[in-house]
Amino acid sequence: MATVLLVRHGRTTANATGLLAGRTAGVALDSVGKRQAATTAERIAAVPLAAVVSSPLERCRQTARAITAFQQGEPQQFVERAITEADYGEWQNRKLSDLAKEPLWRVVQSNPSAVVFPGGESMQAMQSRAVSAIRRLDGEIEAAHGPNAVWVAVSHGDIIKSILADALGMHLDLFQRITVGPASVSVVRYGEHRPEVAATNTESGDLSWLAKAQAPTGDAAVGGGAGNATDQTGY
Repeated sequence: MATVLLVRHGRTTANATGLLAGRTAGVALDSVGKRQAATTAERIAAVPLAAVVSSPLERCRQTARAITAFQQGEPQQFVERAITEADYGEWQNRKLSDLAKEPLWRVVQSNPSAVVFPGGESMQAMQSRAVSAIRRLDGEIEAAHGPNAVWVAVSHGDIIKSILADALGMHLDLFQRITVGPASVSVVRYGEHRPEVAATNTESGDLSWLAKAQAPTGDAAVGGGAGNATDQTGY
């Protein structure tokens, strides 16, 4: 099975000021976000990528360009609209501190599967389109590059949380238990029997093991297995 690295974009000016940017055009990485994207790109650099796929929004495309720039090869690069930010409708461009006073806020926190953003999309529709796209792309990349292929999808916090919830077999109503920080990397493999979540919300640490990892057989190792083959001790 192929391996997908789910990367959230780096911090933006909207993130820093507590604004829900949504799909607003022109929201770019701030200085911190650019450094975060570069750090993530360096972490992934040791892993030859088959493809780097991005949400169409600028902050994700900036992050994707940083990742691609650190690659020695030339991974396939393209934009996927189905992993774009949620359509927050009338909530877009509003302060989170103000939105927290809305009755819908509590529903977003405790029962997101029932949420339809006013003038926007439902959280169920958001998850459905994102999961379908990731699973489809994963299958296409594996078919083209083999079961050991590694690829990156650069997207948004709620989108990645919803994809991870699906991979973990969690109901959407539980997805607020998952944290996805700016420029974090989560690792998912879609197997014959079930998805395998190898990591979530990592902001540091060695990823070179992904370049050497062999595709799992599909069965889970009873007892947990031997872990990654990389010896990081130096002796």
